Amino acid sequence: ALPAIGGEVDLLKTLQLLPGVQSGGEGTSGLYVRGGSPDQNLMLLDGVPLYNVSHLFGFFSVFNADAVKSMSITKGGFPARYGGRLSSILEINMKDGNMREYHGDGNISIIASKLTLEGPIVKDKASFMLSARRTYLDLLLNPLIAAATSDDPTFDTDPAYYFYDLNGKLNWRVSDRDRIYLSAFSGFDDFGVRTSNQSTFDGVTNRSEVSFGLDWKNQIQALRWNHELGPRMFSNVSLTHSIYNFNTGVDFLDEVTENGETTSSRFASLYRSGIEDYAAKVDVDFAPNSQHFIRFGGNVTRHKFSPGALQLELDFGQENPLDTLIGNGDLFSLENYLYVEDEIDVAENVTVNVGTHASMLAVQDTNYYSLQPRLALNWKLAPGLAFKASYANMVQYVNLLTNEGLSLPTDLWLPSTRNIRPQRSWQVAAGLATSVADGAVELSLEGYYKGMDGLLSYKEGGGFLADLEGNWESQVTQGIGNSYGLEALVQKKVGRTSGWIGYTLSWSNRQFDDLNSGEWFPFTYDRRHDVSVVLTQEFNDTWSGAVTWVYGTGRAVTLTESVFNGLEFGYPNAPAWEVPSDRNAYRLSPYHRMDVSLTRVKPDTDGNRALIFSAYNVYNNLNPFFALAETEADGTRVIREYGLFPII
Repeated sequence: ALPAIGGEVDLLKTLQLLPGVQSGGEGTSGLYVRGGSPDQNLMLLDGVPLYNVSHLFGFFSVFNADAVKSMSITKGGFPARYGGRLSSILEINMKDGNMREYHGDGNISIIASKLTLEGPIVKDKASFMLSARRTYLDLLLNPLIAAATSDDPTFDTDPAYYFYDLNGKLNWRVSDRDRIYLSAFSGFDDFGVRTSNQSTFDGVTNRSEVSFGLDWKNQIQALRWNHELGPRMFSNVSLTHSIYNFNTGVDFLDEVTENGETTSSRFASLYRSGIEDYAAKVDVDFAPNSQHFIRFGGNVTRHKFSPGALQLELDFGQENPLDTLIGNGDLFSLENYLYVEDEIDVAENVTVNVGTHASMLAVQDTNYYSLQPRLALNWKLAPGLAFKASYANMVQYVNLLTNEGLSLPTDLWLPSTRNIRPQRSWQVAAGLATSVADGAVELSLEGYYKGMDGLLSYKEGGGFLADLEGNWESQVTQGIGNSYGLEALVQKKVGRTSGWIGYTLSWSNRQFDDLNSGEWFPFTYDRRHDVSVVLTQEFNDTWSGAVTWVYGTGRAVTLTESVFNGLEFGYPNAPAWEVPSDRNAYRLSPYHRMDVSLTRVKPDTDGNRALIFSAYNVYNNLNPFFALAETEADGTRVIREYGLFPII
């Protein structure tokens, strides 16, 4: 129901409005939970991890809301059945498909169109759900760009961008005790620009063409067998596959035609990276009596990492053109875990969840072992008032190596190795929750502290293309971090007027021996204050509206603090040197924005039709996207902020 850019509702952007969950920047769908990085969130689609959840460089998520049945996020107090990440567990489940009736949803927006169909294959026995979405930005933008460049007949620009995603699920009730589910997802983004220029002089035609492109894709498949072992016990056996690939390339072509003969020269490069998983999992739920609910199981995952390889082609008309591949080879690891947990009704008003998660990683003839205890307490102090507390120890064996600037898909997934130790964290949290107004309004207040070790970052001057011929491990360094804060939420869930107000007060810091002279510094997304106001209103059976307002402390950035040139030291031809500040010593201006939407629903005999009007950034505050230290014409040094989106 909330406002959405171009009418494309996004589940992750709704999560960003909750206390303790932040966005990475303007319009992005990334999640930064309690001071953690995006790779520290376990994103599960029908139980299968997704390694990239972004379309359009993070502007949209890959989760098509029409195909989703349920969504939940866990920020702390992780049950023992979850592991492998430090900051959050996001579970998204696709619709199973209606076993009795056929249903369809269609949506046409400014940016994309989507269609969802579900219904019975065999009534009360088997069902299906299919959903597809595709953007048509390329169809909208290409005529505009062609018109803008039509004044120069020798110059031609051909941009291309589109994304699509497909969701599918089959649900088969084999018997009264057995069900089989088959889930699949495929998402793809393709971006490219081709420019060409042609001129003729004195009978000689020169033609040049430059092409740049990048694409990335996600695919998952899952087969799950649900079996009732007895009246108080059932099991789920799953086989899953997940793959993420990223490619970027550039191609330069130059042709000269003279007297009917054409000679050409070409340079092309293609950079590839990715990760692929095969996994098998068993989960068992057992309720021996009314006081205990026991879960136990295990998982084995085979990872294949492709940290990055660069293919080069050089052809200048020579007899043996160059075609070579440089970079790192594939790296394999085996990750296993076992878990057991018990939810115990200790007393009439006290429930405890206690368990442990044991994991092991085998990589490069090196084994890492970890035992991670978990404990959560829920104590009902009085009717409508509860006290909650938890402790969780977590270990992570996969890492996302990213620059702290734009979160583009050039981010690389890398494993723990014999030289790169796993990431670890421990978190304690405690809070109160209550309900008032006969349960119509809920209030909660929670505090937390999280310590982290083994965090990964590029060294100074490092980058994903900086050392292709060597070892990527030489480009990174590891350090420690902490995050702590308070989260408050007031939520009204019933009635024609509903919504919530969320507030987060938090700190997040990092320390690396190889960065910032070994001193502690704020994390890029350390945000002292974060406020979200969400309001939905049903005016009548036809019209409804929604408003969201967000405020956040400005992002921490590193800026040039001083400049000196070689003339002062007797080197008149030397370039000027820029000296950066301490890491993340400055703050961008605060971020704040209001979005509104108005929806008109018209009932029909076969269903409903909805017309949605929405505005993003209503009062047109140009929020800072990045900042640069610049020199004015009179020599004055200034720091200038650049925004991205006005009112849309």
